[in-house]
Formats: sequence, C-alpha cells, structure tokens
Amino acid sequence: MVKLDSKCKKCRRAGEKLFLKGERCYGIKCALLRKPYAPGMHKKRKTKNTSEYGRQLEEVRKVKVTYGVNEAQMKKYFNESAKSKASTSDEFFKKLELRLDNIIFRLGFASSRREARQMVSHGHILVNGKKIDVPAYKLKKGDIITIRSQSLEKSAFKDLSKKLKKVQLPDYLTLNPEKLEAKVIGEPSLAKELPPFDFRQIVEFYSR
Repeated sequence: MVKLDSKCKKCRRAGEKLFLKGERCYGIKCALLRKPYAPGMHKKRKTKNTSEYGRQLEEVRKVKVTYGVNEAQMKKYFNESAKSKASTSDEFFKKLELRLDNIIFRLGFASSRREARQMVSHGHILVNGKKIDVPAYKLKKGDIITIRSQSLEKSAFKDLSKKLKKVQLPDYLTLNPEKLEAKVIGEPSLAKELPPFDFRQIVEFYSR
C-alpha cells in the first residue's frame, strides 16, 4: 500500500518541488517547506559528495517522477531526440512537455499530472474532436484540445472555467476558459520554460 505522503518524500529526496500533489505544492502545507531535507536525514547533516554518474541518475529520476514516465519511455525519447538535427536536450524536453497528460496539467484542467493521466485514460479528453485515451500521445502545433461534452457533468470539471482564468500558460499554449478549448500554437523551449532539471546530465546519462 502506497503511503499518502510518498509524493512529498520524492520532492524532499530531490531537494526541490516536483509538483506531484497539485495545489498542495503551492501552499504552506508543502512538506519541502517544513522539512527541506531528505527523508530519514537530520536537517543539520551534511550531504555527501555525489559522483557524476550519481548526479546524472538523480536528474533522470526526477524527470521520471515528475512526468510519470518509465525507463523504456525515457530511452525511446532519447533515441528519437538524438536523431534530430536540433539540440538533443531541447528535443528531449519537447517530447516530455508535448505529452497529452502534461498539456492537460499545464492547461489547468487537472491539478497534477497524475490526475491528468486519469482524465486522459478515462476518455474525457478530445484532440481535434477525436477521443484520445493515451496519456503519452504527442501533441503538435495546431492541435485543439477540448473536454468531451458527456464528461462536463463530472465533479472533476465543476466550475473549471472559473479556475482556468487564473492559470498562467506557457507561451506555446492558448486557452479559452469559457469554451474550455485550448490550442497548441508553438513548441516548448528549454530556454523559455527553464525546467528544474539538467537535461545536459540526462543526455549524457543515456549517451553512455
């Protein structure tokens, strides 16, 4: 049985917020604010030196936990990104950010990526008018995201339009809160988004 605070422990272990528990992560109840040190470690204890491989592994682990992806998916994203003429790090980041579950989270339709994955898996989300139930589905510029009309009566979408008016969107997305309709108008960029991960370390890890 998974403990209720397991997500908080992952943030404390990483030493930074991974935003795994939705709105709780933004408030004063955030475990990382109350205990800004790894689980099982006294707050005054010095952190031991970590090897280059250890740092790379930690960055990979943080990405997996944050985006909810497994090792096979990470390798797939890296192999595809490495074949691109563009920066491997940028391409890797784009593939993670343009996952349907992540976009649902970015839009504010869900308070966490985990909840977003459930929304997609349960068939609540439409892309260009077609139901997509694959969380890893890759979106592209021009795609339109909406909520299935039959799903709007669900409690998860109650008063959603009001909540969406407060959402700060990345540059590559637009949203009409009243129509509950969003559109991908560009591509995510490492330089603009500044994610809390070192993609150089991640690329080096998978380049071994």
